[in-house]
Amino acid sequence: MSKLERNWQYAEQYPGETDAQVRARRLSLELGIEPVSRSIAAQLSGLTALSRARAICEVGTGVGVSGLSLLRHVDDATLTSIEIEAEHLREARTVFAEAGIPAARLRLIEGDALHVLPRLNLGSYDLVLLDANPTQLLDYFEHALGIVRPGGCVVVPGAFSHGRVPDPAARDEATQAMRDLLALVAESSAIASMLSPAGDGVLTLVRLDD
Repeated sequence: MSKLERNWQYAEQYPGETDAQVRARRLSLELGIEPVSRSIAAQLSGLTALSRARAICEVGTGVGVSGLSLLRHVDDATLTSIEIEAEHLREARTVFAEAGIPAARLRLIEGDALHVLPRLNLGSYDLVLLDANPTQLLDYFEHALGIVRPGGCVVVPGAFSHGRVPDPAARDEATQAMRDLLALVAESSAIASMLSPAGDGVLTLVRLDD
């Protein structure tokens, strides 16, 4: 194992998680959902605390691993979370309830994010997490950039697409969508971009002031 691999492994094992996060992670795996890794979950928790995010939007609820992470250190934040799979959303409601998160802090929406996002208020979110169908990533991002406030951020886990993004031979649609997003934001003067190797990669994009 190389030094970089040891560093990555240590970073993945380092973060502690709440009992609710552990249960949600286990349930995700039972249902065949790939949740964000422990290191990315910790980054989400820290990012919301650091930015003092109060209004958070999530595309891809799963059963709540990311949502629990986003809300972990911000007691007065609200989460709007969009999920296309009804079964996953039902499980997420139970997960959030068992974690003691009041229903008033949650707006869980069943539906296609491409239909829901255009109905959300522009510039009204402090943080937007995109963790759904990767082939539609550019469309999600276009809407996310509209609903996040100046100074707010858009977070995209899975930025390496299981190692395919750095591999020139990988040409599948999801990988190409991620490459296109990385190229787009790298050239934009309206966005500050940060790419972290945590987990399967996490791309954090800050919308600069207008």
